[in-house]
Amino acid sequence: MQGIPDLACRTGLGHNGVVKILAVSDVVDPRLHRADLKDRLPQVDLVLGCGDLPYEYLEFLVSVFNVPLLYVPGNHDPDYNAASAGQRADGCDQIDRRLVRVKGLTIAGLGGSIRYKPEGGNQYSQSQMWGRVISFAPVLLGSRLVSGRRLDILVAHSPPFGIQDDDDRAHIGFKAFLWLIRTFKPRYFLHGHTLAVRGNLDGSAKPLGSTRVININPYRLIEVESHVQ
Repeated sequence: MQGIPDLACRTGLGHNGVVKILAVSDVVDPRLHRADLKDRLPQVDLVLGCGDLPYEYLEFLVSVFNVPLLYVPGNHDPDYNAASAGQRADGCDQIDRRLVRVKGLTIAGLGGSIRYKPEGGNQYSQSQMWGRVISFAPVLLGSRLVSGRRLDILVAHSPPFGIQDDDDRAHIGFKAFLWLIRTFKPRYFLHGHTLAVRGNLDGSAKPLGSTRVININPYRLIEVESHVQ
């Protein structure tokens, strides 16, 4: 696919055409942050980060599995700067408003949360996120026209408005994400950000059309069929 970086440079293309994904967000889970992690999860092909995790944790995961790790920033993450140590996760790929191909999957990213502080990093009003989504839409459209396939996974920090979001000021979802899902129909929309105390971390996937919306906070294991056999 011309113009889209192919990041499948570490390990192969999955097992029997299925990519086994570890998705993480928001909480450093002690079940993962342990020395024997690779023995407990020996067949992880790809790691996806949905934001608000220490970069040291992401770097630990990529060192353990030695597979591509793609992540988007959350509202508690520093503003991204690829040239500055401490503002990027070494060995990982930040994909906010980027489209990449990895292990036969086409994956896009949109980080950030609703704005709830005047000077908060990676925070956007509803209208600002609309601007980010509309400016990114031509990239997604071009990919679909070239490949003839729908987007496989959209990685976000925040949920869509009204789907697995919360009613407090800091955890409202984005209305632009509803349009994005209905227009480009990703197979999966993965997000974190919302809280277990609100009762929306029941482990189920919420359908929006043909898209499965999954709150992966603090982590989920997902198997996705690859387009490369």
